[in-house]
Amino acid sequence: MTSGAAVSSYHPLASPASSPIIGPVTAPDTELAAAIAAVHHRLAAAYGLPIRQPHHEDPVAGLILTILSQNTNDRNADRAFAALRAAYPDWQAVMRAPTAELAAVIRSAGLAAQKAPRIQKLLRRLYEEQGHFDLSHLAALPVGEARRWLTRFEGVGHKTASVLLLFAFGQPAFPVDTHVHRVTRRLGLAPEQATPDRVMALVEAHAPPDWFYPLHLNLIRHGRQVCQARRPRCEACVLTDLCAFYRRRERETARPTAP
Repeated sequence: MTSGAAVSSYHPLASPASSPIIGPVTAPDTELAAAIAAVHHRLAAAYGLPIRQPHHEDPVAGLILTILSQNTNDRNADRAFAALRAAYPDWQAVMRAPTAELAAVIRSAGLAAQKAPRIQKLLRRLYEEQGHFDLSHLAALPVGEARRWLTRFEGVGHKTASVLLLFAFGQPAFPVDTHVHRVTRRLGLAPEQATPDRVMALVEAHAPPDWFYPLHLNLIRHGRQVCQARRPRCEACVLTDLCAFYRRRERETARPTAP
Protein backbone atom coordinates (compact mmCIF):
# COMPACT_ATOMS: atom_id res chain seq x y z
CA MET A 1 0.00 0.00 0.00
CA THR A 2 1.33 3.45 -0.89
CA SER A 3 -0.78 5.74 1.26
CA GLY A 4 2.21 6.98 3.27
CA ALA A 5 3.77 8.71 0.27
CA ALA A 6 0.48 10.24 -0.72
CA VAL A 7 -0.19 11.64 2.74
CA SER A 8 3.28 13.14 3.00
CA SER A 9 2.73 15.03 -0.26
CA TYR A 10 -0.56 16.53 0.88
CA HIS A 11 -0.58 18.80 3.92
CA PRO A 12 -4.09 19.94 4.84
CA LEU A 13 -2.80 22.19 7.61
CA ALA A 14 -0.71 24.13 5.11
CA SER A 15 -3.77 25.30 3.17
CA PRO A 16 -6.98 25.27 5.24
CA ALA A 17 -9.93 24.52 3.01
CA SER A 18 -13.20 26.37 2.95
CA SER A 19 -16.49 24.65 2.30
CA PRO A 20 -19.46 26.47 0.78
CA ILE A 21 -21.68 24.07 2.75
CA ILE A 22 -20.41 24.11 6.32
CA GLY A 23 -18.19 27.19 6.26
CA PRO A 24 -14.40 27.27 6.63
CA VAL A 25 -12.64 24.21 7.96
CA THR A 26 -10.23 26.14 10.16
CA ALA A 27 -8.30 23.18 11.52
CA PRO A 28 -8.11 20.30 9.04
CA ASP A 29 -7.40 16.95 10.63
CA THR A 30 -4.17 15.30 9.51
CA GLU A 31 -5.39 11.91 10.76
CA LEU A 32 -8.52 12.21 8.63
CA ALA A 33 -6.42 13.20 5.61
CA ALA A 34 -4.25 10.12 6.18
CA ALA A 35 -7.31 7.88 6.56
CA ILE A 36 -8.85 9.17 3.33
CA ALA A 37 -5.51 8.64 1.58
CA ALA A 38 -5.33 5.05 2.82
CA VAL A 39 -8.87 4.31 1.61
CA HIS A 40 -8.23 5.97 -1.75
CA HIS A 41 -5.07 3.98 -2.44
CA ARG A 42 -6.52 0.71 -1.18
CA LEU A 43 -9.59 1.05 -3.43
CA ALA A 44 -7.41 2.10 -6.37
CA ALA A 45 -5.32 -1.04 -5.88
CA ALA A 46 -8.47 -3.18 -5.76
CA TYR A 47 -10.47 -1.58 -8.57
CA GLY A 48 -8.00 0.53 -10.52
CA LEU A 49 -8.22 4.24 -11.21
CA PRO A 50 -11.32 4.98 -13.27
CA ILE A 51 -10.54 6.70 -16.54
CA ARG A 52 -12.33 10.00 -16.93
CA GLN A 53 -14.88 9.54 -19.68
CA PRO A 54 -15.44 12.30 -22.25
CA HIS A 55 -18.86 13.90 -22.09
CA HIS A 56 -20.42 14.40 -25.49
CA GLU A 57 -23.67 15.84 -24.18
CA ASP A 58 -24.06 19.50 -23.31
CA PRO A 59 -24.09 20.37 -19.58
CA VAL A 60 -27.85 20.98 -19.60
CA ALA A 61 -28.31 17.39 -20.74
CA GLY A 62 -26.04 16.24 -17.94
CA LEU A 63 -28.09 18.20 -15.42
CA ILE A 64 -31.40 16.81 -16.69
CA LEU A 65 -30.01 13.27 -16.60
CA THR A 66 -28.80 13.78 -13.04
CA ILE A 67 -32.27 14.96 -11.98
CA LEU A 68 -33.79 11.90 -13.63
CA SER A 69 -31.34 9.67 -11.75
CA GLN A 70 -32.52 10.87 -8.34
CA ASN A 71 -34.05 8.03 -6.28
CA THR A 72 -33.60 5.46 -9.03
CA ASN A 73 -30.86 3.43 -10.69
CA ASP A 74 -28.76 4.40 -13.70
CA ARG A 75 -30.58 2.03 -16.04
CA ASN A 76 -33.99 3.58 -15.35
CA ALA A 77 -32.59 7.10 -15.60
CA ASP A 78 -30.86 6.32 -18.90
CA ARG A 79 -34.09 4.86 -20.32
CA ALA A 80 -36.04 7.95 -19.31
CA PHE A 81 -33.42 10.28 -20.74
CA ALA A 82 -33.33 8.38 -24.04
CA ALA A 83 -37.13 8.56 -24.21
CA LEU A 84 -37.03 12.31 -23.54
CA ARG A 85 -34.48 12.95 -26.29
CA ALA A 86 -36.48 10.81 -28.72
CA ALA A 87 -39.73 12.62 -27.93
CA TYR A 88 -38.49 16.22 -28.14
CA PRO A 89 -36.15 17.84 -30.64
CA ASP A 90 -34.66 20.40 -28.25
CA TRP A 91 -34.88 21.91 -24.75
CA GLN A 92 -37.38 24.50 -25.93
CA ALA A 93 -39.77 21.68 -26.81
CA VAL A 94 -39.22 20.00 -23.43
CA MET A 95 -39.92 23.29 -21.66
CA ARG A 96 -43.15 23.92 -23.60
CA ALA A 97 -44.51 20.35 -23.52
CA PRO A 98 -47.62 19.60 -21.46
CA THR A 99 -46.31 18.55 -18.05
CA ALA A 100 -48.43 15.41 -17.95
CA GLU A 101 -47.07 14.40 -21.35
CA LEU A 102 -43.47 14.91 -20.21
CA ALA A 103 -44.17 12.90 -17.04
CA ALA A 104 -45.43 10.02 -19.18
CA VAL A 105 -42.32 10.17 -21.35
CA ILE A 106 -39.94 9.98 -18.38
CA ARG A 107 -42.00 7.59 -16.26
CA SER A 108 -39.29 4.90 -16.24
CA ALA A 109 -37.19 7.16 -13.98
CA GLY A 110 -39.84 7.07 -11.26
CA LEU A 111 -41.34 10.05 -9.43
CA ALA A 112 -42.19 11.45 -12.85
CA ALA A 113 -44.96 13.67 -11.46
CA GLN A 114 -42.28 15.48 -9.43
CA LYS A 115 -39.41 15.37 -11.89
CA ALA A 116 -41.33 16.62 -14.95
CA PRO A 117 -42.38 19.99 -13.45
CA ARG A 118 -38.95 20.45 -11.87
CA ILE A 119 -37.24 19.93 -15.22
CA GLN A 120 -39.58 22.39 -16.90
CA LYS A 121 -39.17 25.00 -14.15
CA LEU A 122 -35.42 24.70 -14.42
CA LEU A 123 -35.46 25.10 -18.20
CA ARG A 124 -37.91 27.99 -17.97
CA ARG A 125 -35.78 29.82 -15.43
CA LEU A 126 -32.62 29.25 -17.45
CA TYR A 127 -34.30 30.67 -20.52
CA GLU A 128 -35.81 33.63 -18.68
CA GLU A 129 -32.49 34.56 -17.07
CA GLN A 130 -30.16 33.92 -20.02
CA GLY A 131 -32.24 33.76 -23.17
CA HIS A 132 -30.74 30.37 -24.00
CA PHE A 133 -30.04 26.93 -22.53
CA ASP A 134 -26.34 27.08 -21.76
CA LEU A 135 -24.36 26.31 -18.63
CA SER A 136 -20.88 26.75 -20.06
CA HIS A 137 -20.25 29.80 -17.87
CA LEU A 138 -20.00 27.48 -14.86
CA ALA A 139 -16.62 26.25 -16.09
CA ALA A 140 -15.06 29.61 -15.22
CA LEU A 141 -16.56 29.89 -11.72
CA PRO A 142 -14.96 28.66 -8.49
CA VAL A 143 -16.59 25.39 -7.46
CA GLY A 144 -18.35 26.91 -4.44
CA GLU A 145 -19.85 29.71 -6.51
CA ALA A 146 -20.90 27.32 -9.26
CA ARG A 147 -22.51 25.01 -6.71
CA ARG A 148 -24.45 27.89 -5.15
CA TRP A 149 -25.62 29.01 -8.60
CA LEU A 150 -26.94 25.54 -9.43
CA THR A 151 -28.66 24.91 -6.11
CA ARG A 152 -30.92 27.91 -6.67
CA PHE A 153 -33.02 25.62 -8.86
CA GLU A 154 -35.72 23.46 -7.32
CA GLY A 155 -34.67 19.83 -7.29
CA VAL A 156 -30.95 20.61 -7.56
CA GLY A 157 -29.19 19.85 -4.29
CA HIS A 158 -25.50 19.73 -3.51
CA LYS A 159 -25.13 16.16 -4.79
CA THR A 160 -26.78 16.92 -8.13
CA ALA A 161 -24.76 20.11 -8.53
CA SER A 162 -21.51 18.35 -7.63
CA VAL A 163 -22.17 15.50 -10.07
CA LEU A 164 -22.58 18.01 -12.88
CA LEU A 165 -19.52 20.03 -11.86
CA LEU A 166 -17.28 16.97 -11.51
CA PHE A 167 -18.37 15.02 -14.57
CA ALA A 168 -19.31 17.75 -17.05
CA PHE A 169 -16.73 20.39 -16.14
CA GLY A 170 -13.97 18.51 -14.33
CA GLN A 171 -14.37 20.84 -11.36
CA PRO A 172 -13.04 19.79 -7.92
CA ALA A 173 -16.39 18.76 -6.46
CA PHE A 174 -17.00 15.55 -4.50
CA PRO A 175 -20.55 14.21 -4.91
CA VAL A 176 -21.95 12.09 -2.09
CA ASP A 177 -24.64 9.63 -3.13
CA THR A 178 -26.21 6.98 -0.93
CA HIS A 179 -23.29 4.54 -1.38
CA VAL A 180 -20.58 7.12 -0.68
CA HIS A 181 -22.54 8.35 2.33
CA ARG A 182 -22.89 4.85 3.77
CA VAL A 183 -19.32 3.67 3.14
CA THR A 184 -17.55 6.79 4.41
CA ARG A 185 -19.50 6.75 7.68
CA ARG A 186 -18.95 3.03 8.20
CA LEU A 187 -15.23 3.53 7.65
CA GLY A 188 -15.21 6.32 10.21
CA LEU A 189 -14.23 9.03 7.74
CA ALA A 190 -17.25 10.99 8.96
CA PRO A 191 -19.43 10.83 12.08
CA GLU A 192 -22.30 8.35 11.94
CA GLN A 193 -24.82 11.20 12.03
CA ALA A 194 -23.07 13.20 9.30
CA THR A 195 -25.28 14.39 6.45
CA PRO A 196 -24.21 13.88 2.83
CA ASP A 197 -23.31 17.58 2.70
CA ARG A 198 -21.07 17.19 5.74
CA VAL A 199 -19.32 14.19 4.20
CA MET A 200 -18.82 16.19 1.01
CA ALA A 201 -17.28 19.08 2.90
CA LEU A 202 -14.97 16.84 4.95
CA VAL A 203 -13.59 15.02 1.91
CA GLU A 204 -13.18 18.23 -0.08
CA ALA A 205 -11.23 19.74 2.83
CA HIS A 206 -8.96 16.76 3.43
CA ALA A 207 -8.13 15.23 0.04
CA PRO A 208 -6.43 16.53 -3.11
CA PRO A 209 -8.93 17.53 -5.82
CA ASP A 210 -7.49 15.08 -8.35
CA TRP A 211 -8.66 12.23 -6.11
CA PHE A 212 -12.32 13.28 -6.16
CA TYR A 213 -13.22 11.56 -9.44
CA PRO A 214 -11.63 8.14 -8.77
CA LEU A 215 -12.51 8.12 -5.07
CA HIS A 216 -16.15 8.95 -5.77
CA LEU A 217 -16.51 6.19 -8.37
CA ASN A 218 -14.55 3.58 -6.39
CA LEU A 219 -16.58 4.23 -3.23
CA ILE A 220 -19.76 3.73 -5.26
CA ARG A 221 -18.42 0.49 -6.70
CA HIS A 222 -17.36 -0.71 -3.26
CA GLY A 223 -20.76 0.18 -1.82
CA ARG A 224 -22.60 -1.71 -4.54
CA GLN A 225 -20.42 -4.80 -4.61
CA VAL A 226 -19.14 -5.19 -1.05
CA CYS A 227 -20.29 -2.67 1.56
CA GLN A 228 -23.97 -3.18 0.85
CA ALA A 229 -26.63 -1.55 2.99
CA ARG A 230 -28.36 -4.58 4.50
CA ARG A 231 -25.72 -7.28 4.32
CA PRO A 232 -22.19 -5.88 4.05
CA ARG A 233 -19.77 -8.51 2.75
CA CYS A 234 -17.01 -7.79 5.25
CA GLU A 235 -15.31 -11.09 4.44
CA ALA A 236 -14.64 -9.80 0.90
CA CYS A 237 -13.62 -6.27 1.93
CA VAL A 238 -10.11 -4.88 1.40
CA LEU A 239 -10.71 -2.14 3.98
CA THR A 240 -11.51 -4.10 7.15
CA ASP A 241 -8.33 -3.00 8.96
CA LEU A 242 -9.33 0.61 8.28
CA CYS A 243 -13.01 0.25 9.11
CA ALA A 244 -14.71 1.43 12.31
CA PHE A 245 -17.89 -0.51 11.48
CA TYR A 246 -15.94 -3.76 11.08
CA ARG A 247 -14.05 -3.27 14.35
CA ARG A 248 -17.31 -2.58 16.19
CA ARG A 249 -18.99 -5.63 14.66
CA GLU A 250 -16.03 -7.84 15.57
CA ARG A 251 -16.16 -6.63 19.18
CA GLU A 252 -19.88 -7.34 19.37
CA THR A 253 -19.40 -10.80 17.86
CA ALA A 254 -16.65 -11.61 20.35
CA ARG A 255 -18.66 -10.41 23.34
CA PRO A 256 -19.62 -13.39 25.56
CA THR A 257 -23.30 -14.10 25.76
CA ALA A 258 -25.07 -14.15 29.11
CA PRO A 259 -25.57 -17.65 30.55
